Amino acid sequence: MDWHLYTKSVFMKSLTYSFVRLILGLFVFFASVRKTEANSYTYHAADAIKTILRYTVSASAVCARTAEMEKAASLAAIAASLREAEMQKAIKLAAYKVEYKMVMTTALSIYDRMDLEDSGLSRKAFEYAWLGYHNLLKKGVLHKTDVLSICDFSQSSSQQRMYVIDVRNKKMLYRTYVAHGINSGEEYANSFSNSPESCKSSLGFYVTRKTYYGSNGLSLRIDGVDKGFNDMASKRNIVIHGAPYVSLRILHKYGVMGTTFGCPALPTEASAAIIPLVKNGSCFFIYYPSKKYLAQSKVLNNI
Repeated sequence: MDWHLYTKSVFMKSLTYSFVRLILGLFVFFASVRKTEANSYTYHAADAIKTILRYTVSASAVCARTAEMEKAASLAAIAASLREAEMQKAIKLAAYKVEYKMVMTTALSIYDRMDLEDSGLSRKAFEYAWLGYHNLLKKGVLHKTDVLSICDFSQSSSQQRMYVIDVRNKKMLYRTYVAHGINSGEEYANSFSNSPESCKSSLGFYVTRKTYYGSNGLSLRIDGVDKGFNDMASKRNIVIHGAPYVSLRILHKYGVMGTTFGCPALPTEASAAIIPLVKNGSCFFIYYPSKKYLAQSKVLNNI
């Protein structure tokens, strides 16, 4: 039997199971030594076993190479997935920039058309109010979409710094005084909190809810939708209500407007007209140029 040719045959290379190799090895071991007809070399059983073992090592190398190829393919798939994710992220960012530019262009157009600068409302306050209103509108959380209320707390409390705007007809419906929390400041509000018992105003966007009659008469519940900035409003019992200490009489007598425990209080007469108008799902925004708020607001940043 020509063992040299036998051990290098396709049949030998196809043997992959250890049990088959063991049986073949025992067979070869007990076989007698033979001489080949083609040459004078003599092959012993041990030589055949060594040859078989060499093929076993080669098979292991093939398995290792296959594993490397599979790993490379897996890494390539992961890289492709990451590239796809980055591409989707870039597309989303580009779309957001286009949308943001359109919203800001619309806001500036309305601001100029309504001459809001003459009313004392800062351009930045209106732009941010319009951006947040747009984002809340997209999310479907506003049920009364034709009214937008803005409290511009960058102004003195001695100014009529609350604005109620007819969004559909681009008209100013009301402009009146609004008080801030007693611990937010005296004439100017410059410190804000979302914590219970802080007696401070909370910045951000609110959605108006139902009315009720309490110790301050007709009052309006509001839900804070700016997480981390005003979402404790309900637990803090922050509502819109009328108050006699928010009036020209108090301002003239003490030189400063009255303050609250955190509620945006209005003159009693104005609240009677404004609360029924803005209740049940309209957008209410308290603005102050806080870098932290503007950078982290989930409503403004559309998160």
